[in-house]
Amino acid sequence: MINVLVVDDSSLMRRMISEMLDSALDIRVVGTARDGMDAVEKTEKLRPDVVTMDIEMPRMDGLSALSYIMSKTPVPVVMLTAMGKIEADLAVKSIEYGAVDFVSKPSKTISLDIEEVKDELISKVRAASTVNVKKMFFRVVERRLIEKLLTPPKTDKKVMIIGASTGGPHALSEIMPKLHRTFPLAVLIVQHLPVGFTKSFSERLSWQTSITLKEAEDNDVIKPGHVFIAPSGYHTVVKNGRIKLNKRPKVNRMRPSIDVAMKSAAEAYNDKAIGVLLSGMGEDGAEGMKAIKERGGKTIVQDELTSVIFGMPKAAIEMGAVDKVAALPDIVDEMMKML
Repeated sequence: MINVLVVDDSSLMRRMISEMLDSALDIRVVGTARDGMDAVEKTEKLRPDVVTMDIEMPRMDGLSALSYIMSKTPVPVVMLTAMGKIEADLAVKSIEYGAVDFVSKPSKTISLDIEEVKDELISKVRAASTVNVKKMFFRVVERRLIEKLLTPPKTDKKVMIIGASTGGPHALSEIMPKLHRTFPLAVLIVQHLPVGFTKSFSERLSWQTSITLKEAEDNDVIKPGHVFIAPSGYHTVVKNGRIKLNKRPKVNRMRPSIDVAMKSAAEAYNDKAIGVLLSGMGEDGAEGMKAIKERGGKTIVQDELTSVIFGMPKAAIEMGAVDKVAALPDIVDEMMKML
């Protein structure tokens, strides 16, 4: 008998999926969960053979719950998702985080025609039950960080500006997978790149993290749990709760300039901003970090040992604009402490 835990925020979907699975003689639904937090607790308590997991849920989404489960009590998981590009991207991304397979609901999140995928779901649950999760390769996020990120602190901070240049793509590839969609701040990343490269860089980086990440567009709304990459060729600022792009003259020979973005955040959010400066050549970002610190915000720089080039962090330190110097693997932990 295959014991299954059904996870969905809709009580109707939980009932319909459970009835579909229970109709198979070799499958038994041993429990249901209403969101990701509930799923984590019941997976540990019930130890099911397979979990079916909705992706879009309140309190804790399915991707975050999947990451936690696979780091703590690994079990085969089949993801269920509504149809749509964003949902499809998340479903495919879930495979990186340890899901065995996924099933697309025929229509929306609450899919009254879910019976259409009954045979597919039963088949994939049966297949999942035979998988040895110990032999699977998937992205594991450090559990200690997951526990902090899945229950984010209440904070008055609103926005984080991350600046990087040479060595930055590597540093961001280390940081972004550790940020979950429950991260309580909006994040704007200014990474020095040639014109035309930020869109593909954003897309590649988005596949490494469960947090919503995209190349910034003019008038994007700044909101928690969303990461925006400043497009090359444009200064990117925050104003009145939105992203604004402009083609004003280069600053520090750069456009986008980290200083421009950070100064705008300091002006817009005062002590509710956090500045992070990663590896890079030159001094861009030092003045911006100073502006954030002078208005009561918090600042972190990557240390010399883990920086490919220590120029930008060093300039900020020499200016007295830094609250914390941290090794790359510890930066997310320091971010959470500052919240």
